[in-house]
Amino acid sequence: MTSAPVALTIAGSEATGGAGAQADLRTFQANHVFGAVALTCIVSFDPKADWGHRFVPVDAQVISDQLEAITAAYDEDQLSVTKIGMLGTPTTIATVAGALQQRPFRQVVLDPVLICKGQEPGAALDTDTALKAQVLPLATFVTPNHFEAESLSGLEIHTVEDLTAAAVRIHEISGAAVLAKGGIRLPGADAVDVFYDGQTTELLTAPKVGEVAVAGAGCTLAAAVTARLALGDSPLEAARAAKAFVTAGIVDRLQSQAPFDVVRQQAV
Repeated sequence: MTSAPVALTIAGSEATGGAGAQADLRTFQANHVFGAVALTCIVSFDPKADWGHRFVPVDAQVISDQLEAITAAYDEDQLSVTKIGMLGTPTTIATVAGALQQRPFRQVVLDPVLICKGQEPGAALDTDTALKAQVLPLATFVTPNHFEAESLSGLEIHTVEDLTAAAVRIHEISGAAVLAKGGIRLPGADAVDVFYDGQTTELLTAPKVGEVAVAGAGCTLAAAVTARLALGDSPLEAARAAKAFVTAGIVDRLQSQAPFDVVRQQAV
């Protein structure tokens, strides 16, 4: 018999496998953590319409049923860390927030997907507002990308100094450790992310790999943080390991017939 740490991802399915729950589970496995998943929505690209998103939410009761089964199967010592990915609707957000309050986790890693692709602008705004109000306060670790860091902090980000200020602001708002991702969007030869937890500020850097974003990088980074926390790393240790993991996955990225490459998760 084997006792291993279990990590939960509460996220959407992305049909090509490049992002979402599929990328999360591969990342957990590559980091030697057993993965469980509660699906919140089904996302598929439409190759007949410029690879736009098709978005179908999972019924709230079905989400609740999944979470009930997962949390009943593993006790709080074995399953103490969860990652929150795409939720997609205010109803889903309320369902997940309620579940997190009923069964507290030691660590809640929020990948704050604020733009819900495939929704009308008004619905997306409602979703963003609900996420900030109901899920962000429950997070212990937040991994916003450039746009999400601007939205959460209310600051414009053009430099590493701006990104650092945004990370500080998001920590002040949420109380969570923050890994704000500059990626390829900031000037310079390096992809720079900023870690801040209220005491420590650290720049995590790696040489940029091309000038085009790679699909699944954000999901992979947050999932790697989740896996490392499940293994007992401190938040800073988890951030460092996750940065190295996703950088290796971008270097070894997978090509496809879609107009984007995807991160490839390799065993560590």
